Amino acid sequence: MNKIALTSVLALATAFPAFADTTFNRIASFATTENMAEGEDRTVASSAEIISVSDDGMTLVYSDSPHGVLGFVDITDPAAPAPLGNVAMEGEPTTAVIIGKRVFVGVDTTDGNFTAPSGALRMLDLDSEEVLESCDLGGQPDSVAKAPDGSFLAIAIENQRDEDLGDGGLPQMPAGFVVKLPINNGAIDCADMQRIEMSGLADIAPEDPEPEYVDVNEAGEIVVTLQENNHIVVIDDQGAVSGHFSAGTVSLTAVDTQDDGALHFTDDARDLPREPDGVQWLGNDYIVTANEGDWKGGSRGWTIFDRNGGVVYDSGNSFEHAVAMIGHYPDKRSDAKGSEPETIEIGTFDGTPYVFVVSERGSVVGVYDVTDPAAPVLTQMLPSGISPEGAVAIPSRNLMVTANEADLGEDGGARAHVMVFQAGDGPATYPMLTSEGSDPLIGWGALSGMVADENVAGRFYAVSDSAYYAEPAIFTIDATEMPARIIGKTVVSRDGAAAHKLDLEGITTDGKGGFWLASEGDAAKLIPNALYHVNADGVIMEEVGLPPSIVAGATRSGLEGVGRDGDTLWVAVQREWADDAEGHVKLLAYDTDAEDWLGGVSYPLETTDQGWVGLSEITIHNGNAYVLERDNLIDEAAKLKVITRVSLADMQPAPLTEKLPVMPKEIVHDLISDLGRTNGYVVDKVESLAITPEGDAWIVTDNDGVDDSSGETLFFTIGKLN
Repeated sequence: MNKIALTSVLALATAFPAFADTTFNRIASFATTENMAEGEDRTVASSAEIISVSDDGMTLVYSDSPHGVLGFVDITDPAAPAPLGNVAMEGEPTTAVIIGKRVFVGVDTTDGNFTAPSGALRMLDLDSEEVLESCDLGGQPDSVAKAPDGSFLAIAIENQRDEDLGDGGLPQMPAGFVVKLPINNGAIDCADMQRIEMSGLADIAPEDPEPEYVDVNEAGEIVVTLQENNHIVVIDDQGAVSGHFSAGTVSLTAVDTQDDGALHFTDDARDLPREPDGVQWLGNDYIVTANEGDWKGGSRGWTIFDRNGGVVYDSGNSFEHAVAMIGHYPDKRSDAKGSEPETIEIGTFDGTPYVFVVSERGSVVGVYDVTDPAAPVLTQMLPSGISPEGAVAIPSRNLMVTANEADLGEDGGARAHVMVFQAGDGPATYPMLTSEGSDPLIGWGALSGMVADENVAGRFYAVSDSAYYAEPAIFTIDATEMPARIIGKTVVSRDGAAAHKLDLEGITTDGKGGFWLASEGDAAKLIPNALYHVNADGVIMEEVGLPPSIVAGATRSGLEGVGRDGDTLWVAVQREWADDAEGHVKLLAYDTDAEDWLGGVSYPLETTDQGWVGLSEITIHNGNAYVLERDNLIDEAAKLKVITRVSLADMQPAPLTEKLPVMPKEIVHDLISDLGRTNGYVVDKVESLAITPEGDAWIVTDNDGVDDSSGETLFFTIGKLN
């Protein structure tokens, strides 16, 4: 069947409670570009990868490998992080940690030669940011960890492989190892460096261990993940290997393993090597791993082992499902590592131990109460910016911070960010929308158009765009509780199968139980600009193409929204077409009773200094057309995200062969501040506006199907429009 009925969805058990004893909410976002010097080229890619904090919890340091620097941030006021600048590392910094007034950073100095890796440990003064000392590590460093008492450092020397050589697998020499370096009164002596071999331990390529991540417990023991070898090693406080074990395999059910433009959590994946990346000790007796996967596997989850390798807990498919429920599942990674858990952070807040599981591809962090290590409880999913790589808990200040490595500035997207979260006892501000409780699980994202139900209070219908090209769908939303729930999915179909060549950007009711949908055209992909009339089951009953007189002038920025006034549909065109006056776009009128295009009017766009301006939505309410008008800019560059109003009395359509009358309009609401309500960066795609019969306006943003996006979907009401 096309329609997934969820009549008892709200009665089902939930994955995590609406209120936990401790709630984490984002309070600030810091773009890495803020650390660039005046006059520096800000179009150059930067990153925030692995992040650490000073002993007093006031200064953050993150590695910025593309830029070749360490970035420093002052969080004395955590809600207003301040830049402390970048320090060049003469190589690629991988991880930095702070002990007292000293910063210790692993720097990869390899010059593109995988067979001759090199690296150094550099020591900086925290206040002056001056490099005081440097030690040759004898190989390429990855993770750096400090002992809890500050007495030594543990460094994973990965000597990583060439992923383009052969099938990218092992062995590829030279072998990696671990370095232990004592810290004496805030100083290092390179001659005291201890090299700890990892060779001969793993079942997979034992001659070529690739240490990935290290952590140190209160007893001075080091735990090491050999990711590509699917192995975990424990080193005692004297620097000797005291134990090691395979990370094992996992078999999953009900996951999506197909990169096919649809979200179906119905596949099985057997015998997946965990291939753990991030690791931390939980106390002195448990080891927690994020199972990112690499060349052979990745179990899309996380695991708690005892120190001898016994599995105390494994998340199975539950973490992957939690990511999908909030619209963050990265379909394009389905045939690889799914949501790709990257790293683990552990912290005790208000007496409760928490594990923070960082999903690189889902751009979220799962928060788990691990009071009982055998039965962790998921309490929250936190939005984290694009591709989080590292995290640090600061319990002394009730803070947790993530570092997000992706920088899309060169393509006009968001820059890399550091995100600051604060623990408290209030409600969670995110997610705003979830399919939690759906059975079978409803995956969703890229919501691009929305309409309110005319008869059921708190009921909305939204469509997804071409991010899910193989299965266009209408989602039913219940907004009577927070977060709002997606309680149904209706696949749009033609001839008994999911309809292809649709890019749904608008939806309105037909007044008879069905819907009218607007699909944006793209001639290069043979997708027409068209209206589709579907019944309640999503079956296409009628397709309406554009009048031939305007088709020739159409661009790929086509139909972007549809609203209904009785028998008349009003359709918004996103951007100028060839026959439009400069700075104007069309609003087109179609008579559903006469089955004929009535003509159109011309809508004057606002102007901005950068980017382009276009329309995202049109909805009809109380004798007016309300239009979403926006620029295509993001974060601090975003200047125009507004709702405008045009009186229907003025919208008298003229024939499309004539000059169209220009509409008077008024801006009734500026959305920029609303888009910052979760203290993230301002997103570009404000795509959907729906107005209830009572006059309350609701907004949905489009997360682009988690492709080059933070994956965040904002769903909120701004109340009644003036």
